[in-house]
Amino acid sequence: MSEVLPRPAADEYAPYYAGYIAGIPDGDLLTTLEHQLDDALVLFGSIGEEHGNHAYAEGKWTIKEVMAHVIDAERIFAYRALRIARGDQTPLPSFDENAFAAESLAGNRTLIDLAEEFGHVRRASLALLRPLTEEVAARRGTASGYPVSARAAAWILAGHAAHHLRLLRDRYIG
Repeated sequence: MSEVLPRPAADEYAPYYAGYIAGIPDGDLLTTLEHQLDDALVLFGSIGEEHGNHAYAEGKWTIKEVMAHVIDAERIFAYRALRIARGDQTPLPSFDENAFAAESLAGNRTLIDLAEEFGHVRRASLALLRPLTEEVAARRGTASGYPVSARAAAWILAGHAAHHLRLLRDRYIG
């Protein structure tokens, strides 16, 4: 297990993130994030462009919107980790994922473009997280009105992506 980014304690994040964190296996989080990147790119590459605007039910996001949401959320969770790791105690706001999805313009993009963007964003997240020390990763701030550590933001980032990759497999392309 990573000494720097061990699984966070329950008091390091909001209760509604517990499922995301529980969905990530024990072990080195950075390795998990790297493997998840490879897995996501294979999954995204397996979906034909003609299916990109498919939603599994009325009122649900399309495949492209899910991909754009994963990208947006990755950026937000990484930004939270950055601010907290740098010692910033400014409370960080929540975000409305439905409003973001509606404004993502995902339907105007190709799946390949979205997959490439996810790759760039994930590599940037890894570059942010790799140099963190144990002390810095344990720093706490506030996001969405709850205490959160920098390492918890990293675990949430991984768990959120894992959640949506499972949904894509199970409900969209299953």
